[in-house]
Amino acid sequence: MNDILRELAATLEQRKGADPESSYVASLHHKGLNKILEKVGEEAVETILAARDLDAGGSREALVGEVADLWFHCMVMLSHLEVDAAEVTECLGRRFGVSGLDEKAARNNSHN
Repeated sequence: MNDILRELAATLEQRKGADPESSYVASLHHKGLNKILEKVGEEAVETILAARDLDAGGSREALVGEVADLWFHCMVMLSHLEVDAAEVTECLGRRFGVSGLDEKAARNNSHN
């Protein structure tokens, strides 16, 4: 799975400076962070709706597609902010073997 994310991150980085008229990714970067955040929010809502639909007997493929769209736009956001997606996968890796409740408590204590 990391290979796919790594390949996507590399592709997004290449397309960042492409012609906004010929590349969706370049057009998002050209429009700026607020447009990218708008897309992340839109995809998050669509993911939530697709999850509710699936729970009510809807399409599994629709949910998978929406999650893919959400991940894609989150990766565009990371690219725009010059944050390597590997930082996110490394963060997830560090959380293995740690209780979710303990990890959340540690995060909350570090913000105080």
